[in-house]
Amino acid sequence: MRSDTITKGLERVPARALLYATGLGKEDLGKPFIGIASSFTDLIPGHIHMRALERAIEKGIHAGGGISFVFGVPGVCDGIAMGHKGMHYSLASRDLIADIVECVASAHCLDGLILLTNCDKITPGMLMGVARLDIPGIVVTAGPMVSGRHGKQRLSLVKDTFEAVGRRRKGEINDEQLSCLEMDACPGPGSCQGLYTANTMACVSEALGISLPRCAASLAISSEKERIAYKSGKQIVELVKKGITARKIMTQKAFENAIMVDMALGGSTNTCLHIPAIAKEAGVEIDLKLFDTISARTPHITSLQPGGEYLLEDLYYAGGIPAVMNRLHDNLHDCLTVCGLTTKEIAETAEVYDEEIIHSKENAYHKEGGIAVLYGNLSPDGSVVKQSAISEKMMNFTGLAKVFDSEEAAMKAIMGSQIGKGTVIVIRYEGPRGGPGMREMLAPTAAIVGMGLDESVALITDGRFSGGTQGPCIGHVSPEAMAGGPIAFVEDGDEITIDIPHRRIDLHVAEEVLMKRRAEWKPPGPKITHGLLARYARCVTSADKGAVLIAE
Repeated sequence: MRSDTITKGLERVPARALLYATGLGKEDLGKPFIGIASSFTDLIPGHIHMRALERAIEKGIHAGGGISFVFGVPGVCDGIAMGHKGMHYSLASRDLIADIVECVASAHCLDGLILLTNCDKITPGMLMGVARLDIPGIVVTAGPMVSGRHGKQRLSLVKDTFEAVGRRRKGEINDEQLSCLEMDACPGPGSCQGLYTANTMACVSEALGISLPRCAASLAISSEKERIAYKSGKQIVELVKKGITARKIMTQKAFENAIMVDMALGGSTNTCLHIPAIAKEAGVEIDLKLFDTISARTPHITSLQPGGEYLLEDLYYAGGIPAVMNRLHDNLHDCLTVCGLTTKEIAETAEVYDEEIIHSKENAYHKEGGIAVLYGNLSPDGSVVKQSAISEKMMNFTGLAKVFDSEEAAMKAIMGSQIGKGTVIVIRYEGPRGGPGMREMLAPTAAIVGMGLDESVALITDGRFSGGTQGPCIGHVSPEAMAGGPIAFVEDGDEITIDIPHRRIDLHVAEEVLMKRRAEWKPPGPKITHGLLARYARCVTSADKGAVLIAE
């Protein structure tokens, strides 16, 4: 075992002495050392209940014959960080978390890892870390929040707070109603209720085979979540004994399964950043075009918020991810998973309990999956859109550009009722380098929806969107403006066409005009010149490559 490095041999007397100081006995040194990378924090609703899950995991590890060691991993709540400087740090924290997992597990020669996670960048960061290490690992996502209630009305974070800002600005609701929504939308622990990035990544983890069945959708408040945590602790010891490491689970075919389930659900566009980044650490190359290829042949079979009607609690009661896999059975690759069953074995034994929540492929909501990848002279290297959250009317749209060099400037114009119908809002210098950190744009996109403009206004950006975004919002435009991509040369009044069925996004400006603008263009200076974000901006790659870091 890896832990033999610190527990065996004459020269390891000091290390053993320090381990004994933690409370271990001599009989414990021959057992598998299992790290519990816990992202518990009082700052994030999705993580506040993790102490109980840590205990359940510890019990499982000990029952399986291992020794548990809890260590902390930081987390950022995207909902709280949204719309201000804090959002610069969210994507950057993904790589920081991967580094922390690598550092602790390597320095202490851990034999295996339980990754206790839940929210947006924390889950992919932990997956990147265990893929890089290639040691046995199991992801335990801490579960979705139940819906809020106001009278008989079910509430969720994005629909009833972010979009409510636009509704208040429009005058549809008053201050008292807005106050009730913000008090009641989030009733307790768990990741935000819809198929936003946190829950999408939980579903991706399970479909990838790195979480136990039913883990993704089992509710934060449920005893089933504690049972899954316990079983995960017990199972990780088995994986160590059998030598089943992360890369034996996270194969090319497993990633294709994960993308397929993501497309069938209509998940967050952020998976187009995270899945390639995780795959790269696992030694697998995932191209952005693969998302579009799989989406084109995968029907969209659920109607989950933000683009649909239902919440994760509904998916849970309908059978969760195993039930979705049951619907996709014939298309799935048969891959090894951490529970010991193969992908198809899980799918075959699953049952769909509610056919209104999880449709059949023949009765799909859309014949294609949730995400489309667009190319054209405005995004030569690609851009992404959640096509399942767009009305049929807006699948093909031509409008005139209104250009902003920051999210704040765009938000001010939107809230100031300065955006008319037929506008394509262009927000640039918000990409991985230009942001830096590729901030999510949930505040402006939710305001557009809340003000009733989502069927007359489009938005494009080299930044990215929250999993809660709906409407004709195209993100990840690559190359980004800071790298001299074409989005840097757009001017107010330029005509732009978005053609999702044909996967095009085009700027209708003559090439000689664009060449003149390019020759006159000078990149702006960096927005942040010191600390983590300055280093991040120097090392981060393009969004179409997963915004991964390279050495300086």
